[in-house]
Amino acid sequence: MIARETGFSPGSKLYRPAAHFFRGSLGRFVTGVAVVTFDATTADGSVKRHGLTVNSFTAVSMDPPLVLVSIQRTVKSHDFLKDCAFSVNILGAEQQALAMNFAGKPTPEGAPVWEEGEHAPRLAGVLSWFECTPWAGYDGGDHTLFLGRVADYDYRTGDALGFVNGAFSTIHESTQGHESLF
Repeated sequence: MIARETGFSPGSKLYRPAAHFFRGSLGRFVTGVAVVTFDATTADGSVKRHGLTVNSFTAVSMDPPLVLVSIQRTVKSHDFLKDCAFSVNILGAEQQALAMNFAGKPTPEGAPVWEEGEHAPRLAGVLSWFECTPWAGYDGGDHTLFLGRVADYDYRTGDALGFVNGAFSTIHESTQGHESLF
């Protein structure tokens, strides 16, 4: 039996729409956790710092160096990101509170420490970061796919913060990274 075939009619309290199972299927894919940060000019001309937690981030190209973040259109800061420089901050396993802060559930231990980048603000102490200038934006249904050209980047050692099945997890750093090949 396929998971989405429940046998319950839409009127039943046990009924779940197909989107519920689609999301559950997607949730089985382990992802890293990142925070996209940027400064944007608001309608009144003031500059406001933004950050949002994402798990949809990927490398696109080595030459030129491009990365992609997928941002849901209903997120308050979505429209500010268009044509805006941004940083992608990959979180370490110990930074769950920081992820929750930018997911709209702040705690004192999740308060960000900012670093000023040349193009966009970054978060201090993250596992890795990519400072990006805008490259392109594409329609992705209920999301926008924002591509950024990587202008600067760096990383540190440590375990990564992961997300799978609706919960945070730890992705352990391997004993040897690809750096040992060079």
